[in-house]
Amino acid sequence: MKKIYLIVLVVLLVFTVVACSQENAETTTQASPGETEGEMIELTLEELSQFNGKDGNKAYVAVDGIIYDVTDVPQWQGGSHNGNTAGQDVSDQIANLSPHGKRVLNNLTVVGTLVEE
Repeated sequence: MKKIYLIVLVVLLVFTVVACSQENAETTTQASPGETEGEMIELTLEELSQFNGKDGNKAYVAVDGIIYDVTDVPQWQGGSHNGNTAGQDVSDQIANLSPHGKRVLNNLTVVGTLVEE
């Protein structure tokens, strides 16, 4: 009888751990400038515009729905780079105008995803 209770207890514990792990993995946060260290975020275009690299804000850009941190990239100092401004979706510029294309994205930190409003 003790073995049955022990097995039931272990099974319940495993289900609890798995359920909590999935819940934590699916949790995202809405961010404000300066509050994004370590967590994946979801931002609309309007929210992304706050991350323009000006007035102490971090500098983020979106490419193909992925948000990248360009805050510490020297070429993005002050929130702009070759006529592009941080806080925007620069997918078209990367695909059609950038001499380096998407390969430069491999060196950037992914901080989240761009979502519809």
